[in-house]
Order: sequence, then structure tokens, then C-alpha cells
Amino acid sequence: MARTHNPGAEPPTASRFDDFAELARRRAAGEFVLLPRHLPPEDRRLYVRQTLREDHAQRIHKRPEGAEAKFEKLAGSVYSYFRGTCLLFYRDMAGEDAWMPTVLTLGDVHPENYGVMPSEDNTPIFDVNDFDEAYYAPFTWDLKRGAVGFMIAAGEEGIGDSHLPKIAKHFLEGYLEGLRGFEQEGREMHYQHRIDNSPKLIRKLLEDAQRDRDEWLEKYVDPKTRRFEASKKIVPLPSRVGEFQAIVDAYVQRNGLDRLPSRAGELKVIDVAARKGSGTASLGLPRYWVLLDGPSGDGSDDLILEMKRARRSALAGLAPPSQKQMDGEADRVVNAQAVQLAGGDPFYGKAEIDGQSFLVRERSPFKEEIDISDLSKKKWKKYARICGTTLAQAHALSDLEADVDADGSPGGVERRVLAAVGEDELFIDDILRFAHVTVDRIYADHEAFVKDWELGALRFVDRVFV
Repeated sequence: MARTHNPGAEPPTASRFDDFAELARRRAAGEFVLLPRHLPPEDRRLYVRQTLREDHAQRIHKRPEGAEAKFEKLAGSVYSYFRGTCLLFYRDMAGEDAWMPTVLTLGDVHPENYGVMPSEDNTPIFDVNDFDEAYYAPFTWDLKRGAVGFMIAAGEEGIGDSHLPKIAKHFLEGYLEGLRGFEQEGREMHYQHRIDNSPKLIRKLLEDAQRDRDEWLEKYVDPKTRRFEASKKIVPLPSRVGEFQAIVDAYVQRNGLDRLPSRAGELKVIDVAARKGSGTASLGLPRYWVLLDGPSGDGSDDLILEMKRARRSALAGLAPPSQKQMDGEADRVVNAQAVQLAGGDPFYGKAEIDGQSFLVRERSPFKEEIDISDLSKKKWKKYARICGTTLAQAHALSDLEADVDADGSPGGVERRVLAAVGEDELFIDDILRFAHVTVDRIYADHEAFVKDWELGALRFVDRVFV
């Protein structure tokens, strides 16, 4: 076990990043190695505890209230636990499927990482919407996590066990159908889910997202003072306006955003607030909202930029070696959004705050996500199929990175992936069997995690005493 040395007299924090990177390398090379998913129950419980401590060491040390809020949320449902423990999921897959084609994966596929967002021309579109874990890996990694995610989410919403693999199957079938369509038509660089071309289920989401900006702003901003209103989730920081003006100016210069839409105005910072309690995997990490003066100057068209602390992808060191090396933290996420999203948020970029890397994006009135609690069995299947097709487009867009495991020509990724799939029925059955076993293991892990959480096991980190 490696040691992460900290200044001062305290013993170093335990880290197994290098150990797992070596494990992934060996497995990708074809060696037979023991994976954490092979551990017996008691060893597995201790392993889960240690991995969660390692993954959240910074939060436990520096933001213990944030770490506590996240663990409390994870204890509340298996689906939240699944969403918030990517590192556990991928350490169980270290080096897996190394012979499969590499794509730019989303890294964290589940039903609520799709949604409505603003396009570059400020109209609502539906697409993948979270690139925090994006990484170059075998295409199967997204499909495996997606199948597991749909089964757990639907199960938590009361869908019967017999329907769960059918929902996951629709997700996988949608992916293969979408990939074949993009291979034949070559439209992945321009296609968008908009109101005029979307299935009824998605069209309803897009219609609901068409809110007036000034009415939406009043949820967070006092229209008279044009300042953030304090709440449990919004903590105004008016004293930092000058500081964040400099951060925004540097963000514009760093990201080359000289072609921002006219609605960006002059990017003058009016107010700043800390945003609390957002996300699942990123819960407990610093996040800020920055209010910008709109072109009219009367507050009706002001903008909100969200700045979220970037972190290392859970796939780093675990995916099989690839020709493409990922940049660190926010640069990696910004690159993924640019590649995987056709005509997406023009404000996407990177900023630095207190020497740390932050992801920047617009907080838009168009933001909308499916309410999975409202989905019937039939709608779950339709939604899963749509998400599968949407993921296929994100993978097909890997052609934009010609040095990835593809020939760089139109349809190159699609051809390689479909050739690797072989027989659809067998391929889908393999993924579903993986998903079934993994779902059972996650439920068992969650039960052990809840017991450990109640015993206070996640309130400190592992130290190396020698």
C-alpha cells in the first residue's frame, strides 16, 4: 500500500492508486489476477470501507460536514450509493475488456446523467449531461455501468425484479440500433434531440424546460437588489465579487471564449454564492454560483455560471492502457464535453480558484431531468432505449479524436465497435449477466456500508503507521 505524505507529524494517508494501476495493467496484459469482487464477505466489507475512506480523504479532512452529508445520502438508498461510489465499481473492473475498441466513455452512465440543457444557440436539447468521469476506455465499460444503473434505479422505484433485465436490454438494444444508424447516416456531429424531432417522452421534458429566464432567476435572486437570496443551499458571498471578477476574466482568457453569444454581455460579476448540497458523487466538494450582468442591465436576462471543483476520474489508472492520454481534472471534462456533445453549452470551460481546478458551465432555466419516480414499466423501457441511442452518439463522436483506437475516418468508431459486438443476442446476454451479478454485489455492499456508517467508520481515514 502506497503512502500519501502530508506535512506535519501525522502518519501518511493510505493510497492504493498505484497498486490498482499495476493490477489493471497486469489484467489488461492477460494475467489472471484476483479482483476485489472476488473477495469473501468479511474481507469485502473491510475493502469497501478502506476504499471509501481513500476516495473521500480530502473531504473527510477538509470538509467533514460535506463528507457526512454525502455518506448520509448514500446510506439512504442503493441507487444513491451506486451513483456515489464510482471508484468501487471500476476497481472491480480493473483492466477489463482490454481487447475491445477504445472510445471516449462517459464513465458514469445512469438514468439521471441524461437531461435537458442549453445548446450553443440557447435552445433546449436532450443529451448526456455529466462528463465528470469521462475517460478513454473500452466501450463496454459504459454499457456495463449503464445496464447496472438502469436496473438499480428502476428497482428502487418499485419496478418488479422480472422487468429489470428487460429495461437494461432496451438500453443495450437502443445503443446498438443508434450506433448502426450513425454508421450508415454519418449524422452524429450534427444530430440533436430537440422539440421538433424527439420521442414523446423526451419532447415533454423539452417543453417543460422552456421557462422564462426572469421568472426562473427569481427562484434564486432578489429582483430588486439583484443579489442571491440566502437559503439552506445558497450562501451569498458578496465580499468575494472582486475576486471572482478576476477569476471570470482569467477563465475567458484561458478558454478562448471570444465567440460567446451576445447574451453573455460583458461578463460583469454582480454577486457570488456558495452552492451547497448539489450532486451525488461530487457532494461535499466546493461549488460556487456566479451571477453575471445580462445585456439589458435590468436583471431580466442575467446569467448564472456554476463553478464546480473538478476531480480525478474514477477510471484513471483502471482502464486498459490507451494511445490517448487524458489531461487532468477540469481540462479532461471540458474536452469530453466538446467531443461528446454536439453543439453544447458554449460556456463550458475551466477556471482556477484558490489554486484548484474548477469546471465552469452555465446554470440555465432549460435544465431539466426525467422524474424517474413517474416512469411506468413501459416508459422505463422507452426511456432506457432513448438513453442507449444517445450514448451511441457520444461514442460515435470519438471520431473527432483521430489518435484514439479508431482510424479517424467517418464511421470508424462505429464499425470497430459493431465488429467487436459480433452477435447481438450473445453480446447483450453477456452484459446482462454481468449486470445481474453486479447488482447483487452492490446491494450486499450497501448493507455493509450502512452498518459501517452507523458505527462511525467513515469519519476518519486510514493512516499508515510504521
